[in-house]
Amino acid sequence: MKKIFIVTILISIATLRAQAQVDTQAATQSKIVALEQLWNQAYKAGDTKALNSILDDAIVLVNDDGSVQTKAEFLATVKTSSPQSAAQQQQVAPESFKVHVFGNVAIATGVMRVKGVEGGKPYTRHERFVDTWLLKHGTWVCIGTDATPVLH
Repeated sequence: MKKIFIVTILISIATLRAQAQVDTQAATQSKIVALEQLWNQAYKAGDTKALNSILDDAIVLVNDDGSVQTKAEFLATVKTSSPQSAAQQQQVAPESFKVHVFGNVAIATGVMRVKGVEGGKPYTRHERFVDTWLLKHGTWVCIGTDATPVLH
C-alpha cells in the first residue's frame, strides 16, 4: 500500500511538471508571436526605438539578397526609409508562422509577403524567414534573422 501511494505521488508530480512545461512553452510561443508582430509594425512605421528594444546588440541580420547587417546598420536603413526614398516597404505580413521553443531559445519560421516600392516601381515578394530569439536577462531579444526569397 505504501509503495502504491509513493508511485501515485511520483506520477502526479511528473504530470504536473509536464503540464507546467507545456504551459510555459505555449506562453513563450505567444510572446514570440507578439514580438514578431511588433517587429513588422515597427519596421513599417520606421519606429527605431521599438526595433532597438527587441533586437540584441549583437544580432546578425541576413537579408534576402545575401547581405549581412549589424543592428546599427539595420536601424540606420530604417531611419532613412521614408516615402521619398528609393525603396520603401509598405507591407510585411506573415503568411505562415511557427515557433519552436528550446529552453531559453525560440526559433520563429515562416513565409512572409513583402509589398513595397523600389526605384519607383511596386513589387511583391515572398520570403522565407528564420528568426532566432534568446531569453536574455528576463527579456526575449532577437539574436539572428535570415530572409530568403521564395522563387517558386
